[in-house]
Order: sequence, then C-alpha cells, then structure tokens
Amino acid sequence: MQERDFSSLLAFIITAGLPATLLLTVAGLGMGFLIGLALALIRVYAEDEIAVIAQAYENVFRGIPVLVLMLLFLVMTGWPALFSAGLALGLRSGAYQSQIMRGAILSVNENQVTAAYALGMDRMQTARFIVLPQAFRLALPGWSNEYAVVTKDTAWAGAIGVLDMVKSVDYLIFENPILYLPAILAVTIIYFVLTYPITRYAGEKMTKRLSSLGLGGNY
Repeated sequence: MQERDFSSLLAFIITAGLPATLLLTVAGLGMGFLIGLALALIRVYAEDEIAVIAQAYENVFRGIPVLVLMLLFLVMTGWPALFSAGLALGLRSGAYQSQIMRGAILSVNENQVTAAYALGMDRMQTARFIVLPQAFRLALPGWSNEYAVVTKDTAWAGAIGVLDMVKSVDYLIFENPILYLPAILAVTIIYFVLTYPITRYAGEKMTKRLSSLGLGGNY
C-alpha cells in the first residue's frame, strides 16, 4: 500500500475532487441566481394569480432535500450524474435566492420608488435603474450564506457517483483504510477555506458597511 503524507492527501483531493466541487458550486449558484431573481420579481411585481405560482415553486423546492432531488433527476431522467447534481443544486438554490432577493427588493426605500414614478419612470424602469442596483448590494450578506450552503451541499453529489472531494476520499480509503481520518480532515480544511473568507467578508463586513450607509433596514 502506498503511504501518503498529509500534503499529498490534500494534493490528491484538490486535483481529483475539487474541480467537480467548484463546477457544481458555480452551476448551482448561477442557475439559482437567475431563477431566484425571476421568482423575486414575480413575487413583488406580478399579479397575485402569477405570484402564487412562484410561491409554490419556493415551497416545493425548499421542502425537498437536495440529495432526493439529485436521485430523482438521475433515476427518472437518466441524465449524467454531474448534470443531475448541478440541476438539483440550481433549482433548490433558486428557491432560497428568491427569498434573499425579494427581501432585498422590499428593503429599498419606498421614497426612492415614489420619486422615480414622479420623474416619469414606469415600473420596469424603476426596477431596473433604482431598485435592483441597490437590491443586489443589500442581498450580498444573504447571498454569501447561500454560497456557503451550496458549496457544502455539493458533498451530496458523491452519493450519486460524482467524483467530488468527498467521493475522492473513497479512492484513498480503498488504497489504504487508515487514510480515512486524515483524508476527511483534509476535505474539512478545503471546505473551510472555500467558504469562510467569503462569508466573513460579505456576511459581516458588508453588513456593517451597509448599515453605515443607512441601507438594509426594512426587512
């Protein structure tokens, strides 16, 4: 059996599993952002008959575990495991990002909206030029938390056969079972490095900065 030191364990996990983890994170967040923004705009600006559909989407996908979604897409569609995992992460993240974006939109000062209407802007122009630029800034702290959640949830993809960081540990254990604990420790460190700096900056420093600007008050 090949002996490995801790640095070689890190190197193996990074080269074998990290690319899929990062790809799933980007795919899940990107798809989730597009879906979440659309749902939030519908919830805020559309008629009640349409808004209730967006609300139903949020309730359904927030109530289903992401691993169950991955399994459903994999088994029912026969799509590749990586695609099924990314789709599950994106659809589920969209439901949560909708809540983040809707709260941010509603936090924009109503006086600014009134002023925009007084200047002759219609609802779409007001949303595009006044509301959304501020809402994106207000959503950053919540979005940083969603980034951390999606990044960590990529670990479920290994259960359906995706070679992510957690799945790469299986290869190390097969090679030498005694590597289990140091390999899991290495994965833990990598996840921490991926998530903590962003949640620290956006979640804490950005919140303080927004508060100093008088933003983020009307949730």
